[in-house]
Amino acid sequence: QVQLVESGGGLVQPGGSLRLSCAASGSIFRINAMAWYRQAPGKQRELVALQPSGGSTNYADSVKGRFTISRDNAKNTVYLQMNSLKPEDTAVYYCNAVIQRLASLRVDNYWGQGTQVTVSS
Repeated sequence: QVQLVESGGGLVQPGGSLRLSCAASGSIFRINAMAWYRQAPGKQRELVALQPSGGSTNYADSVKGRFTISRDNAKNTVYLQMNSLKPEDTAVYYCNAVIQRLASLRVDNYWGQGTQVTVSS
C-alpha cells in the first residue's frame, strides 16, 4: 500500500505565501517523478509543477517565477512553495507521484487527497 498525504493549504490574502507538503509512505522501492496539480471549480485539473527524479523542473506558465517545487528524497516528500499568490491560484491542489513498489516492482501513478488553497482578501 502506498499513500500520499498533503498538508499546508489554507486561506491567504493576495500577495501572500503558502507552502504545501506531500509525504509518500508505504511499500516504496523508488519514487520517480513527483508533481503538483490543481483544479479550480468548473475547470479541468492542470499541471502546476513537475519534479522528475533527474533533470530539470517544469512549471505552468501561470506560476513561473512565483512557485517553486522541491523534493526531499530522504523523506519521500515533495514541497510547493507558493509566493505572490493571486486569487486565480484558488483551487484544490493535488500531489502526484510515479512510484515503483517494493516486491512487485510495479510502477503506478498515485494521487493525494487534495488540499484547498484559497486566495482572497
